[in-house]
Amino acid sequence: MKQLFTFFAAIAISFSALAQIPNAGFESWTTATGYSTPDNWATLNAMTSADTLYTCNEGTPGYAGSAYLKLTSKTVTGMGVVPGIAVCGTMNTTTFQPTSGFAYTSRPANLTGAWQYMAWGSDMGFVAVMLSKWNSGTNMRDTIAYAYHPLSGMVMSWTTFSMPLTYVSTASPDSAVIILSASGSVPVANSYLYVDTLAFSGAVAGVASVNAKIESAELYPNPATSEVSLRFNAPEAGELLVSVTDVSGKVLSKHSCQVSAGSNVISLDTRALPKGMYVVGLISGSYTEDKKLIIQ
Repeated sequence: MKQLFTFFAAIAISFSALAQIPNAGFESWTTATGYSTPDNWATLNAMTSADTLYTCNEGTPGYAGSAYLKLTSKTVTGMGVVPGIAVCGTMNTTTFQPTSGFAYTSRPANLTGAWQYMAWGSDMGFVAVMLSKWNSGTNMRDTIAYAYHPLSGMVMSWTTFSMPLTYVSTASPDSAVIILSASGSVPVANSYLYVDTLAFSGAVAGVASVNAKIESAELYPNPATSEVSLRFNAPEAGELLVSVTDVSGKVLSKHSCQVSAGSNVISLDTRALPKGMYVVGLISGSYTEDKKLIIQ
């Protein structure tokens, strides 16, 4: 099955037997020279330690308990703006992509927790989850469920959240990965995301997603310059994930939107894209489609 996001494409399973999200309340931290990192979570602190700047810090007190996770994007000498990002598992510190998650075999309905966040300028952080299962026939990971929530605007005080997972398979997963990021693909200094009390809740027995195929998807104008419209017909209301990638596969932007049954038109701002060819990816339930876009 086609993987849903570039940063999920190659995750491996962590073989620890865990029933829930490890260190979900961020109460357990390990101290290194000059900084601390939350146990079971990968951050960029070791990479930025030479500049004595850290994009991940322990906040106190927590929404519940004594601590919480503070992620802040910062300007680091020789590196530009480094995103505040944490992965439950391990992470490639060059690409900021997860390389492993944690063992998980349930089918939860939601990811819940408490957060505060603020995006500077056009920045937009996100919280993402994927449940997957190794397919020995294809030697690839099959996506079981996913959730992606962009963090637009600001939430300036502790607020509880519940992100529903979209299931595209009736199988049980063997692995989960969670990504918390204060910034999007182009990080802006001082964007932040604070998180506490993560948990999975509820249960899903079948495929809880919009599986019907979106029809007549087209981009216009194409070639485009400053803006392009995505026009399509949806058989019913639901969530659509839209991503823009370059020819190397790098994700340049991604966001989710609610669509209505029938005809829909979504506008995409392309002013920041250099001339060239791009791929606009559409994901709705088990339906995926890529549309080529030319910027001139």
